[in-house]
Amino acid sequence: MSGDTAVIIPAVNEADRITATVEAAAALPGVDLVVVVDDGSTDQTGRVARAAGARVVRHSRNRGKAAAMETGAEAVRLLDEDAAPRHLLFLDADLGATARAAAPLITPVREGEADMTIAVFTTRVKLGGHGLVVRLSKEGIRRATGFDPAQPLNGQRCLTRAAFEAARPLAHGFGVETALTIDLLRKRYRVVEVEVDMTHRATGTDWRAQLHRARQLRDVARALAVREPVVVQNLGKLRHRR
Repeated sequence: MSGDTAVIIPAVNEADRITATVEAAAALPGVDLVVVVDDGSTDQTGRVARAAGARVVRHSRNRGKAAAMETGAEAVRLLDEDAAPRHLLFLDADLGATARAAAPLITPVREGEADMTIAVFTTRVKLGGHGLVVRLSKEGIRRATGFDPAQPLNGQRCLTRAAFEAARPLAHGFGVETALTIDLLRKRYRVVEVEVDMTHRATGTDWRAQLHRARQLRDVARALAVREPVVVQNLGKLRHRR
């Protein structure tokens, strides 16, 4: 299959897993470009990703997930030049070898059935208190659009270039997934949930994990605060594929 999809992997201090993630992503059908955005890592994430075959763009300081996604998408746009724009598949850096299961996320976009797909992990891991943020995002999306996503914070998503541009500027930090879903549905883009057999590192319960969740909660709340709830019927389509 000729290449029509670029994988973008935001990464912070993932030197231990980035090789497996990059190699699995590069092997996906139709993927001919993997871009890792090293978002201010203090380890060797960028060097290891480059050795694994990825194009690497580095932020000199940590700028957050949304900024890394925008940087990666801009790198792909520059590489596309006058060619047809690639679809954009965003994957987390800690997926490891399970990134090889991401192909079903690309198919509905490639076949014109969806403008954005969202992964639903079939294998669940203990999230150590992460549920509060999930509930906030889930309820916010439902109130804003009428739809009830299964895993609203899942970062594994494939978008057309047009859908990505329609969602810009992205919401700050960890509010990006919640805002992406709301903004694209409100603009009548088609959103499809897809079950995939993927997993990533479970969230811990130490102080660092608690701080991470606090930042997530803050960013999701900020994203929702500027998106007033509306009652509108048929704001696009949210489907669930097995």
